[in-house]
Amino acid sequence: MIELEGLPELVDPVLIAAFEGWNDAGEASSGVIAHLETEWKATELVSFDPEDYYDFQVTRPTVEMGEGLTRSLTWPTTKLSVARPPGSARDVVLLRGIEPNMRWRSFCDEIVGVCRAVGVELAVLLGALLNDSPHTRPVPIVGSATDEGLARAINLELSRYEGPTGIVGVLQHALGAAGLPAISLWASVPHYVAQPPNPKATLALLSRMEDLLDVPIPLGELAEEARAWEHGVDELAAQDTEVAEYVRELEERKDATELPEASGDAIAAEFERYLRRRDRDGDG
Repeated sequence: MIELEGLPELVDPVLIAAFEGWNDAGEASSGVIAHLETEWKATELVSFDPEDYYDFQVTRPTVEMGEGLTRSLTWPTTKLSVARPPGSARDVVLLRGIEPNMRWRSFCDEIVGVCRAVGVELAVLLGALLNDSPHTRPVPIVGSATDEGLARAINLELSRYEGPTGIVGVLQHALGAAGLPAISLWASVPHYVAQPPNPKATLALLSRMEDLLDVPIPLGELAEEARAWEHGVDELAAQDTEVAEYVRELEERKDATELPEASGDAIAAEFERYLRRRDRDGDG
């Protein structure tokens, strides 16, 4: 059980969460949290006891070599950290973990308890799934919300998925049942290049969150890494005629279904992000 005593008082906090594993194609969503932890210099808030939720024969601890012959042992777990983004009047709680192997309902109840204890007002849950989207086009972002009005307010393209779900879906349901508004955002990762990392999908999730939260998010080297990733996939596809033809088919299918106004909205959103970053950098 997480010890809830002594938690700090936060200002209008929002939770941003991602889990490694089934919900994290190309490690795109967990990459968002790792990026924000570094850029916003987050400090640890609480962490879960791994004994309660992980099967160590399925999700094994890892050993790393230190100085000399010393070894360090890292257990699979989930931790929450807190940060105050520069230029923001609100705090952000970052949750990064591994999808638990058991006791999902108790696991989600503990997260809900922490959210209530620190006064979280909105939760943004991140995921990434394999899809037949071409790597040469903008990364599609779909999602769901605990409230239909909330989804409309943020212009969220709703997912029509039905079927097995992961911890992101279960946690979103638990948050909604507890009266905490929750949104999930899912990036589509090309199934023919599923190996991590996928900086282009991570960048797409970060950009969508920047619009959603109206908080400038430092991108660091991600934009350049995304361009390099796409160029690398281009080169690999060019070496295999079947893969190249398949990518062209996906591009044609995507372009045929893409509405012109949707492309216009994407350009407008990107321009607004540019203006916000320019103003922020100018103020700095």
